[in-house]
This record gives sequence, structure tokens and C-alpha cells, in this order.
Amino acid sequence: MSGVARSAAGRTTRGTRPVLPGTQDTSPDEIEAMIRVDHAGELGALCIYEGQLSVLSRNPRADADVRSIRHMAAQEQTHFDTFDAMVKDRSVRPTALEPVWRAAGFALGAATALMGQKAAMACTVAVEDVIDQHYSRQIERLGDSEPELKRTIQQFHADECAHRDEALERGAQEALAYPLLSAAIRLSCRMAIALSERL
Repeated sequence: MSGVARSAAGRTTRGTRPVLPGTQDTSPDEIEAMIRVDHAGELGALCIYEGQLSVLSRNPRADADVRSIRHMAAQEQTHFDTFDAMVKDRSVRPTALEPVWRAAGFALGAATALMGQKAAMACTVAVEDVIDQHYSRQIERLGDSEPELKRTIQQFHADECAHRDEALERGAQEALAYPLLSAAIRLSCRMAIALSERL
């Protein structure tokens, strides 16, 4: 019989000691999936901002939003570079869907920017809402394992939440059909995460 079992309360136990959620060992496969999906996500974020800037940078009235997006994109570049280094250092297989996420990210960014500055900000809010939940789950799952990776994710999580707050301050919720737009983008992001973890 395995040394790991389920207690009556549903907690995983190792021997006689209960293992609480977030404290159990995280398997190498789980760590690899985390790095792969985070690497893909940061690439997608960069491409979204690239698409938005390709449209908004030609609009003189969007100067303040362009500066905001460029600042957020610079942070996303740091996030991507960090996960890109992890992919190489740990020999993690990047997602096979990388070309799809590049094209889809740019298209989403350009399309929302064409809908207006507030729609571009609504896109950021929707994406960062999903990333907030995603990184929160990873932080909890890591528990005491992989402290360096956990610290990195915690730092990037704070950046992503700040991006969402800034986009809200810049009028994201005033975008045309905000609830529908936001829901569609959130759904797309969740699907992208699920696929990138596996493929």
C-alpha cells in the first residue's frame, strides 16, 4: 500500500501526518507545466500590447494610453525574459502552440485597440483577472517547494494586478459592451492556459 493516502476528511496524508493543501511536494511535471504555461502567457501578453500599440501609437489623442501600455509591455518583457531563461535552463519544452498565441495575441490587441482606447484597457483588465487567479493558484500549489520560482511568480503576480488597476483607472469599464467583451476575453484566456499546460 502506498505511503500516501486520503484521510476521512479528504486530506492527503503521508504516513500519519496530514499534508495540507499547498504543502505537498510539487512534481517535476507540474513545475514544467507551470513554467511552460507562464512562458506562453507572457509571450501572449507581449503580443497583445504589440497589437494595441500598432494601432494606438498612430492616434495623437491616445498618447497617455500609449505611454501606459508601453510601461506595462516593458514589465511583460521582463516577465517573458525570466521565463524564457527558465525554459532554457531547465530544458522545459515550450508550448507547441506558440505560433498560434503570437498571432492570436497580436490580433486581439489590434482588434480591441481598433474598438477604442477604453476597449484596449478592457482587454487588459480581462486578461489580468484571469492571470491573477492563475498565478494565485500556482503560488498556493507551490507551497514550500521551489521557493525561487514562487518568489518570481509572486513578484510578477503583483505587477499583473497593478496593470489591471491601471487599466481600470483608465476607463476600461466604460468600453462599449464591456461585460460581453470582458467575458469573451476571459474565456479565451482560460482556454489558452488549459491548452498551453498540456501542448
